[in-house]
Amino acid sequence: QVHLVESGGGLVPAGDSLKLSCTASRLTFPIYDMGWYRQAPGKQRELTAAIRSDGGTNYADSVKGRFTISRDNAKNTAYLQMNSLKPEDTAVYYCSARFSGSTKYDYWGQGTQVTVSS
Repeated sequence: QVHLVESGGGLVPAGDSLKLSCTASRLTFPIYDMGWYRQAPGKQRELTAAIRSDGGTNYADSVKGRFTISRDNAKNTAYLQMNSLKPEDTAVYYCSARFSGSTKYDYWGQGTQVTVSS
């Protein structure tokens, strides 16, 4: 069974940084696209950033220039570096994985809470 385990969330003041990690097990990591979604209270889950198996990336407009997604295939780990955090970034952040080229993320982590105080 595939497992995705997130870590790195926490409570920080506005303007600070956090780095989230997502370690995958029981999947061939290099051939999977990885995504970071977030869900704020009362809102729908939204794609924040994604990195394809070939290293291509895309970001939500709200985080462009502040967040950076990356991956280390040797460690089966994806990262989300979050800089210049804002209170509106407060959410539960979920790691997800999909087979390269698929349109649907099939695997999900349990989520990690990020809280940004004003």
